[in-house]
Amino acid sequence: MHPLEQLRDDALREIAAARDEKSLEGVRVEYLGKSGSISEWGERMKTLGKEERPVVGKLLNQARKAVTAALDQRAGKVRADKESDALASIDVSLPGTPHNTGSLHPLHQMHERGIQIFRRMGFALAEGPDIETEWYCFDALNTPPDHPARNEQDTFYLPDGRLLRTHTSTVQIRAMESAPPPIRVIASGAAYRRDELDATHSPQFHQIEGLYVDENVSVADLKGELEFFMRELFGADSEVQFRPHFFPFTEPSLEVYVRSKALKGGEQWIEVAGCGIVHPAVFEAVNKARGDNAYDPEKWSGYAFGLGMDRLAMILFEIPDIRLFSQNDLRFLKQFA
Repeated sequence: MHPLEQLRDDALREIAAARDEKSLEGVRVEYLGKSGSISEWGERMKTLGKEERPVVGKLLNQARKAVTAALDQRAGKVRADKESDALASIDVSLPGTPHNTGSLHPLHQMHERGIQIFRRMGFALAEGPDIETEWYCFDALNTPPDHPARNEQDTFYLPDGRLLRTHTSTVQIRAMESAPPPIRVIASGAAYRRDELDATHSPQFHQIEGLYVDENVSVADLKGELEFFMRELFGADSEVQFRPHFFPFTEPSLEVYVRSKALKGGEQWIEVAGCGIVHPAVFEAVNKARGDNAYDPEKWSGYAFGLGMDRLAMILFEIPDIRLFSQNDLRFLKQFA
């Protein structure tokens, strides 16, 4: 027997006797490692004669292949035995471990539902920062310097003069700055005001605001869009009513009321939104910021609306206290799973 054949047989016996992965690695290093017994024969080939070299080369390849195959096979068997031993310790007659299923927060559900309805009407979703300047939050929206909303008692101002946006209308201004008309966008996100925290007020709340600018946009377009949204949200039999109001950034301005048998107290009119035709002064402020006349109020018109998502969720899900949205009480949140 050639020494290579003897080394092969010795390696195969040690592999068969190995009981764990560490032992198998030791055998591999001993025979096939850089200085292993079989690997050394590769260096000896240089010293062999021409007639002996082919014979030894053939034996060397056969020994490597046989030991490598045996190592792989034994390693698979060792792993299988290890997994089998682990499973053997499991009592399959024991009851399974229960897993709680999570769900989206009710406010998030409300946002997703609203966004899906508006997307079906062709609105794109626009985003903007929560920290804004007075220009985006008030000046561009035709809000005069003496307006109560600009008072420190109503708005969160930062030391550098910036502020936390009081509405997501700021995103509408940014959208018009970045793109010429026609434009149809909704802005979804948080807004902040210095309200006392109680059952119906919170310093942080959430809105979806919309903007549509095109040629010959009228109140009829606005009413049609919002009536469709309200009936999709509250039910096909919902009644929608528009009442005159005042907002500095729209003229005329309207408040939206809904009455639906699907809601608690279905005979009552509930105020759900504010809206109106975009004031020409807003277009002029955007033109000044853009440095052109893209939003010429003589050519373009548009409407805007704002929906309080916390309020809509409270109405739709019959939630009595807005503070429940932020208390992370699982007893409350599990109802929406």
